Amino acid sequence: MIHPSAVIHPSAKLGANVSVGPCAVIEAGVELGDDCVVGPQVCLLGATSIGKGNRFHAGCVIGDAPVDLKYKGEPTRLRIGDHNVFREHVTVNCANTLAEDTIIGSHNFLTPHAHVGHNVVIGDHVILGGGCFIAGHAVVNDRAFVSGCCLVHQFCRIGTLAMMQGGSAISKDLPPFTIGRRLNEICGLNVVGMRRAGLNPEERLELKRLYRALFRSGKLLRSAIADAEKIFSSPAAKTLLEFVAAAKRGVCTDSSASEHSPDEA
Repeated sequence: MIHPSAVIHPSAKLGANVSVGPCAVIEAGVELGDDCVVGPQVCLLGATSIGKGNRFHAGCVIGDAPVDLKYKGEPTRLRIGDHNVFREHVTVNCANTLAEDTIIGSHNFLTPHAHVGHNVVIGDHVILGGGCFIAGHAVVNDRAFVSGCCLVHQFCRIGTLAMMQGGSAISKDLPPFTIGRRLNEICGLNVVGMRRAGLNPEERLELKRLYRALFRSGKLLRSAIADAEKIFSSPAAKTLLEFVAAAKRGVCTDSSASEHSPDEA
């Protein structure tokens, strides 16, 4: 299962039934779980721990040094869960400090040329589109969908089941269940994603009402949050309210009120 041209440090730890392709490089600090597939010319570097059943396609560079001028070569870490797919030429950096790790959860799908920067935290069942760039310290929560060529600024958060349209960019937080477009804008709810995740019609209808209360009421956001907390109490509504209330960079705003309403639940 190990190609003779692969370069594997004797200290690297490989689990059972691991496959390593031609010209792949695995450094000393790497721990690779069972049933992983490492494709040709993949580089697994640094203090990187990888769970079981992950697949790395050709040319991935995983665990390399952070793109940060303050980094001085410390043995910082990258942690990866189980059953992720890293398509061609995906890059994932380790953290820039020993106090934090770069973390990728499980069952994620990273498509060609996606980049995950230092200290980023990716949840579970996340899709990163081709050529998207997730900058340092960003957080991408479960089941988010970042489309191709999107840009996510440092320290931004993307909420659960949020979706970014292709080519969009954010320097503020993207609330859960919403669709981001252009620059720091939202344009309704990710209804298709919510249906696929099993949210029932009542939950989707409540989120639609909450969306309007928060983003289309004309109130200042803090006032809208305070009023909405008295009315909306479902788990999904609380997820949205708590996310928006905790924002430190501000949240993306709805600029389409005059164009159309959020998608029907």
